[in-house]
Amino acid sequence: MLNYIKHLIDGELNHLLTVNKSRRPWHLPIVAAVAISFPVFVGAYFDALSAGIKASLGAMVILNLPLVGSLPYRLVTVMAWGFAMILCFALGLIAQQVPSIRLPVFALMAFGVIVFGRYYRQPPPAGLFIMMAGAIALFMPVALDQVLSSIGIVMLGSVFAIVMALLYTLLLAVTRPSSVTPSYHYQPETITESVIVAGFVSLALLVAMLLQMPYPYWAAVSCFIIIQGMQMRTIWIKQLHRLLGTLIGMGLAGWMMSWHLSMWQVALSILVLMLCIEALVDRHYGLAVIFITPLTIFIAEYGSTVMPTQIGAQEIIRVRMLDTTIGCLVGLSGGLVMHSATLRAPLQRFEQWLLVRLS
Repeated sequence: MLNYIKHLIDGELNHLLTVNKSRRPWHLPIVAAVAISFPVFVGAYFDALSAGIKASLGAMVILNLPLVGSLPYRLVTVMAWGFAMILCFALGLIAQQVPSIRLPVFALMAFGVIVFGRYYRQPPPAGLFIMMAGAIALFMPVALDQVLSSIGIVMLGSVFAIVMALLYTLLLAVTRPSSVTPSYHYQPETITESVIVAGFVSLALLVAMLLQMPYPYWAAVSCFIIIQGMQMRTIWIKQLHRLLGTLIGMGLAGWMMSWHLSMWQVALSILVLMLCIEALVDRHYGLAVIFITPLTIFIAEYGSTVMPTQIGAQEIIRVRMLDTTIGCLVGLSGGLVMHSATLRAPLQRFEQWLLVRLS
């Protein structure tokens, strides 16, 4: 019995601590980091850091660039995600003006993003940053007369990312030619799983809002990352990665914010953080989360027209950790539902009925 327990613990620790070999080209992190941080440098140059941060949020669609398929397929995919990014950010800013519709709008956005990502079988981050953009927009302080200009800035960032994707795809066509273009069709239980994921992600947001957390969208994003695990073991490992990575990342974020960074230093920090994230995300998720944590804090704090910080660095660390814990607990509950045949049955029957009616 003791040998079995020791073997089980060793297996779990090995799975937790394993650093995988990257399957992506070495130049992808560089291209992604440059595409996402360049708008921030432009914003710093024109003394408009918040605008640069918003544009960099739109530029994150470059992370959805497929590494296989024809040139038109890759570009159309990035353009589709760019449209989703702009739409979600716009809906978030509009709903922000009417607080009572924030949760229904977010639930609708989450469901659409999840269905889109699952239908096209997008690998991580799939719709993570699109959902995050919409969630941030729900709570980012933006005056009504600045809504259209903010949407336009995010659109410019997405367009820049699409241009970068075109140039990078031409490079891939030379270095990594791919003659196979994936074909997609509706996968069984796509609606069922999307309803479950969107429901629990929205529940995480609701709990954080009821607790009046300063940044409730962190709970929703954490929940989305956790519940994406295909197996319960994967969910558990991701939950632990998320919590440990966030704990260390909180210390890093607090340390960096204590520097009282200038605009140029913020831009440089985002460049370095993106390089670290993209270099680590498919090797070891927990290590990547260490750098994702300060990045999301920078986007939320410096992307607002109200410069940081409304609450102290120590308070930011405390509420971020609490939001992450809420998201992880709700995500684990969602994982249990996701893998329960009994609880899924009503949704499966509804999906079959709906597909019959639509066919």
